[in-house]
Amino acid sequence: MAMQILAMAQDPDVVMSTAADTIGLDVALTARMLRIANSPLYASRRRVDNLSQALTLLGLNATLTLALGFSLTSGLRPSGHGEAPCEEKVWRRSVISALASRLLGQRLGLHKLEELMLAGLLQDIGALVLLQLEPDAYRRILDDAPGAEELLMRERDSFGCDHAEIGQWMARNWNLPVLLQNAIGASESPVSETPFDACVAVSGYIAELWFNEDTGTVRDLAMAQAHTRLGVDRESFDGVIEQMTMVLPDIAAMFDIRISQPERISAMLEQARELLVLRNLREIQDASRARKDADESASRVRQLAEEVRRDPLTGVYNRAQLEQVLKKEFEAATRHGWPLSIAFIDLDDFKQINDRWGHQVGDQVLRKFAQTLQQRLRGSDIVARYGGEEFLAVLPGTGERAALAVIQRILSEVSAIAMVQLEDVALHITFSAGLATQGSVERFASAEQLLKAADEALYGAKREGRNRVAAGNIRS
Repeated sequence: MAMQILAMAQDPDVVMSTAADTIGLDVALTARMLRIANSPLYASRRRVDNLSQALTLLGLNATLTLALGFSLTSGLRPSGHGEAPCEEKVWRRSVISALASRLLGQRLGLHKLEELMLAGLLQDIGALVLLQLEPDAYRRILDDAPGAEELLMRERDSFGCDHAEIGQWMARNWNLPVLLQNAIGASESPVSETPFDACVAVSGYIAELWFNEDTGTVRDLAMAQAHTRLGVDRESFDGVIEQMTMVLPDIAAMFDIRISQPERISAMLEQARELLVLRNLREIQDASRARKDADESASRVRQLAEEVRRDPLTGVYNRAQLEQVLKKEFEAATRHGWPLSIAFIDLDDFKQINDRWGHQVGDQVLRKFAQTLQQRLRGSDIVARYGGEEFLAVLPGTGERAALAVIQRILSEVSAIAMVQLEDVALHITFSAGLATQGSVERFASAEQLLKAADEALYGAKREGRNRVAAGNIRS
């Protein structure tokens, strides 16, 4: 599987569907991709429930890079459990380094975050190779070496090369990108030629905080390396450590490794916060204000982007956004063979509401109906205003019978709810709906044809007297 993914990563013409089909063949890999898509690293407002959604969220490059990392490490790790303490420590250190590499790169504004994570994860593959080839001799070296420099010297004395050189050789033979080869080879170098290499090298120093009891000395060394190689100040360094403590349990679980949180790291972070307050109170206030402004600005940008996708009256998706979402869900359903149902909904006799009560009351009815419809569907379903009093509900993974039952239930509940209370008059409505399903009795060639079929079913429901749901030849 790793070689297949690597081949796709090197193919400039590869498309997302090919990646999805390949990854989908491996159940364990698919589960890991779903977990990382739902992890704090890729926080999404909408929970990712299937592989297609995960790959869409991550993007093609991130998908292939992360999948390659999962596949390579699965291949390197011995089958079963109960590794020796040395192997277990190397694996845990690799996972911690992977997260540290990514978070350092994120602090610096680097763009190849997934590649950084993979380089951090693989920087100690040479040590894993030595543990497999010379287990007894190399375990003694790991146990006896007092520090990183001494470890490298003993490796060279015993094997003629160090674990970083072996790791680079492995990466070259796997035909990994040169960027990763160089970062692995330079991971133990005292200097770094690029910020990418520096993030990987510094991640190893940070990982030692989870293993070395002398937290103060290790922290000072790691912070000095981060400042010299990356220009990271004390506050940013502590921010990276704090992020790691929050995210690491999720990342470790993805690699089937348990990493406990040493109390000394929490104590170190608390002490750092106290010192920062005492020495740099004004600087903290300014930084907090700047971060708040930046967050508010970013939030406003996200809000504006969301407003473009929303219908201003009802708050559900507008027609333009619906067309994008429907096309994406249709392609996913067609490619993977799961059902997709859509319901075309039209409020019955809505013109009479406007004529009798006025357009302001009509607008209230539209808003209340849109909210009521949204509340009665799943979080993964999509509601959009198609135009006027017409709405569309998109139900991924839902077959015709199930979709019919859902829309019939909503029709029954909606008709019992007052959309508007006017003095002593409670204004109730009904609707007509037409259902169409991809992957059930019929298979449509495009999202447009699916939409047309739902529209035709809607008009059939209206011709038969309204206040009903029609699905193909099924009428309610």
